[in-house]
Amino acid sequence: MTAFLKIGQEMINLIDTNIVLRFIVGDNEVQKIQARKIFQDAQKGKINLLLKVVVIAEVCYVLESFYKQGREEVSSKLETFLSQRWIKVEDRKALLQMWKWYRQNMHFVDSFLLASAKVNKQNLLSFDDDLIKKLKK
Repeated sequence: MTAFLKIGQEMINLIDTNIVLRFIVGDNEVQKIQARKIFQDAQKGKINLLLKVVVIAEVCYVLESFYKQGREEVSSKLETFLSQRWIKVEDRKALLQMWKWYRQNMHFVDSFLLASAKVNKQNLLSFDDDLIKKLKK
């Protein structure tokens, strides 16, 4: 169910898209309970969880395409989920900042790159004029 990556003495558990989806959507009762248990264990400090940006991108895509959820609903759920401090989140600051652009119909990747460039004070190279304009604002 969960992949393990050993870093020194600390065991880090990578979270798969389906675990996040079962937790958020809850459409499979058995898996929802298992996902909830994983997150409760993390909240209690029993296990360490790491959430990658690529997983959030896939969660976002599946919520939109398969579950037919709108951008406002998707962004609201994921903002709340990503704010939980008991989950280690790759590029958390950028992920939390990106939703304002995502809500304005920007693609996930463009929204994330824009937020990442702003949060990390980095340049963003692109041929997308709209993206560059938003970066300058």
